[in-house]
Amino acid sequence: MARILTQLRTTAINPLKSSQPIGAAMAFLGIDGALPILHGSQGCTSFALVLLVRHFKHMVPLQTTAMDQIATVVGGAEFLEKALVKLKARTWPRLIGICTTAVAETCDEDIAGDIINAKGARPRKLIDTEVVLARTPDFAGAVEEGWSTAVTATIEAITRLGTQNRDPAQVVILPGSNITVADVEHLREMVESFGLTPLILPDLSGGPDEALRDRWIPIARGGAKVEHIRDLGAATQCIAIGEQMRRPAEALQGLTGLPYVMFGSLTGLSNADRFAWLLAAISRDNAPKAVRRGRVQLQEAMLSGHFHFVGRKVAIACEPDQLLQFAQLFIGMGAVITAAVTTTGYSKALQIVPTDTVKVGDLGDLEQLAADADLLVTHSHGRQAAERLAVPLMRVGFPVFDRIGSQHKLSILYRGTRDMIFEVANIVQGIHDLPPARAPPEPY
Repeated sequence: MARILTQLRTTAINPLKSSQPIGAAMAFLGIDGALPILHGSQGCTSFALVLLVRHFKHMVPLQTTAMDQIATVVGGAEFLEKALVKLKARTWPRLIGICTTAVAETCDEDIAGDIINAKGARPRKLIDTEVVLARTPDFAGAVEEGWSTAVTATIEAITRLGTQNRDPAQVVILPGSNITVADVEHLREMVESFGLTPLILPDLSGGPDEALRDRWIPIARGGAKVEHIRDLGAATQCIAIGEQMRRPAEALQGLTGLPYVMFGSLTGLSNADRFAWLLAAISRDNAPKAVRRGRVQLQEAMLSGHFHFVGRKVAIACEPDQLLQFAQLFIGMGAVITAAVTTTGYSKALQIVPTDTVKVGDLGDLEQLAADADLLVTHSHGRQAAERLAVPLMRVGFPVFDRIGSQHKLSILYRGTRDMIFEVANIVQGIHDLPPARAPPEPY
């Protein structure tokens, strides 16, 4: 069990984490017809929007209640009501996700009551639109907590109560915030290859297609449908990916009695095997030929790639579930984790990270602990530390804004683990292939 070292400084030298509202907004973007709204000032939303657009490389529907200085003190009920009514009339969303910020939370305002009052005062204006409240103050938690809170709130607000007639072919999948668009698509393909129907919440794989449309539609397009979220209880099994999704899975089980299975990670041979065995048990069929072939390819990649992993010193700075995901991969391939830094210390996933200690801190802590590392693993904000340490950087997590295609990198199951092994091996090979530095010419 890893020892968790808490943050002692009151400031961040080089911040690692992003705030809860960003995680909640991303989760709502995985619902078809949804519109996330940050309940706070315009500045809060502007900074979040910049990060989201730079990461996903396309426009993102994100709105704000635009609270001013007076509303920060006396309460923002009026601003919230106006935002709900105006945005409903302008965009006609199927779901509005309210993500609170520190500006709204520090007032200790009854925001849930404000929403009820707004819907009661304008029943015709807000008809046919689900309004979901996610309490996500900036001063607590990070992206994972915001994502988990938004998914939990959506299930509690929309999913029908009580046990429904089970469909033996339907499977609910609750992916964590570290699951990319490519990962979601691959998950769907693998589940469908077993003859099952996946209901994925949230499903971000429909978002990037918006860039191909001839006009901008200011709500999320693609993803989980509200009608399907209502009937999640009709599935036969729930699969939660990442410790952050335990709370949504428990909420779904409490409402509908649907049993769930937890996966800390889907990266690595043993984790992929367990997932394939579970799908085979649900479908009562053997694994398809393509899945078995993917397993053989991963074994070959592990055999070829382990020479480049063994003894390599790796420093990782990620959200807890992603830290567990990559720490298990590197340790399993023979590397050494010299530094493990994360955003918050609340996740139970940190207890099983295969390192002696996990530091809750920032990229300044990572740079200090990674003085002898051969590879840094973190998001794009770690590029300056990598330059100063003169070590390569493997970009993962959120945000990745200085590379194209980060959301289309596969990192889970057999094929994704194979690709991750190849990427790391090629980075290590690139270090050795660099020509030696030339000595300066001697003066005459």
